[in-house]
Amino acid sequence: MRRALISAACAVVTTAALAIPASAAPVGPRAKGEASEYVVLYKDGVSLGRAHDAVKAAGGSIVKENTDVGVATVRSANPGFVQAVMRQGALDGAAHNRVIGEAPKEKKAAAKVEKTVGSQGPVAVKGKPSKDTEPLADLQWDMKQIHATANGSYKAEPGSKKVLVGILDTGVDGNHPDIKPNFDRRLSRNFTHDIPTDADGNVLDGPCEFKSCVDPVDWDDNDHGTHVASEIASPRNGLGTAGVAPNVTLVNLRVGQDSGQFYLQPTVDGLTYAAKHGIDVVNMSYYIDPWLWNCADNPADKPEDQLEQRTIIQATQRALDFAHRHGVTLISAAGNDFVDYTKTNIDDTSPDFPSYPGEKPYERTIPASCQSMPSEGKHVIAISATGPSTRKSYYSSFGNGYVAVAAPGGDKVDNAAQRPDDRGGIWAAYPERLAKERGELNADGTPKVSYVIRSCKGKTCAYYQSLQGTSMASPHAVGVAALIISKYGHRDRQGGLTLDPDFVEWKLRGSATPKACPSPSTVEYVWYTQSGGKWVKHTSTQTCEGSKEQNGFFGNGIVDALHAVQR
Repeated sequence: MRRALISAACAVVTTAALAIPASAAPVGPRAKGEASEYVVLYKDGVSLGRAHDAVKAAGGSIVKENTDVGVATVRSANPGFVQAVMRQGALDGAAHNRVIGEAPKEKKAAAKVEKTVGSQGPVAVKGKPSKDTEPLADLQWDMKQIHATANGSYKAEPGSKKVLVGILDTGVDGNHPDIKPNFDRRLSRNFTHDIPTDADGNVLDGPCEFKSCVDPVDWDDNDHGTHVASEIASPRNGLGTAGVAPNVTLVNLRVGQDSGQFYLQPTVDGLTYAAKHGIDVVNMSYYIDPWLWNCADNPADKPEDQLEQRTIIQATQRALDFAHRHGVTLISAAGNDFVDYTKTNIDDTSPDFPSYPGEKPYERTIPASCQSMPSEGKHVIAISATGPSTRKSYYSSFGNGYVAVAAPGGDKVDNAAQRPDDRGGIWAAYPERLAKERGELNADGTPKVSYVIRSCKGKTCAYYQSLQGTSMASPHAVGVAALIISKYGHRDRQGGLTLDPDFVEWKLRGSATPKACPSPSTVEYVWYTQSGGKWVKHTSTQTCEGSKEQNGFFGNGIVDALHAVQR
């Protein structure tokens, strides 16, 4: 999956696994004799003894191990470690253990323009909730689009505390006033450690905020995970916004770096943890890199790069399979690449993080058989984005047979002027600490930018920001899935609720509102961004394939929270 957040314009832990301080964790191959780390995939069904012997024979030592899916983090000073792994019959593959994903962001220039240009000025909201629901309800066109309102799903089924929603992301601000009531700190885990610099010595996460370089489980230095969590389950408490499922429980399963990038190992760890701890549904608004699409045998790639991509596919799929077998519904953002995933595409951005110091991306042709993970993994429900008018958002990736359903993700140029307007984004919780650090607040705490709003209830104030992307669409579908589990689930061993993920998907698809392809089916999207004081025109031509009941833009339709718990 490409970038899953278009910014105001959007990688096992077992009980024995230990976090490694950033200072002890090189992020790419170094000079001969200097240790580097890799994620190694054991051959399916091989004994642990044979796998350990094979790792040793290749010149590696195990740092931590996920025995549920046969994946290990390995350190080696052998510069030919990957090639040595390829000669070991007990091992299936290896990938460099470095930052290999990004919490989706659009190209920086476009993101900057769209985040600072909007028709709505800074807003501070005080007082009682509106008759409909919360103080900012009038801005939540997204909830109205899917009937998550006071007279809709909130009344029919607001969700159950016994339903656990896992946020696989950059972290969650568990102390945000509009998240804290539904946040489970005890179950939450951080599967990452901060890494100050990348393989080339460039700043990655920056200096560690905590001595251990492991952030607390209620911490988010990025803002992405907090926004996602809020969309799903901000409570109806008379403050700010309400989520799709305002009564369910949020669990932070942090797998992303402060920088917004992701490792393969934490993604595998997060999924297996979810499976073993009764998590009912997870949101995955990111993709695993460095290869935007992972190809098993693309002739454009070196053999070791092909092996790395196969390892990413296989390791992730094992974790997805494990989670699915244990009752976890898997939902992911479809990506923000403007392209049809079922067609041949061109990728000139991979590898987008250096496997070796100085390594650069190159252009390659990507057949449809290549996979973006996790969104194209088996058992994963991929979500495209819609805007206020219900059109498919201009940036949202698509594909008939790829997209399961659509959901509101925001489209800031879905207006007559085709200029960025924050009202077309999705409003959700924003950490106050980040708003201050980024200079977005005045001295008295009021916002000084159009994409941030403050809402107060008595002496308690909280901040919210407007974002757009399939990162924002996926949480809406997750919220609906949580309502389905609340309504139809049965008691699990932990005392919570559980429901077969296949049933959840069937209900999610079947209750969606069908939406046909546009007519004509080929659409030229047009939008403008500002550069150098001038408005610059952009276009993207995209073709929708399929019927009203199932097509490439909307899948089986736009999710509907009320229908999902009525039918």
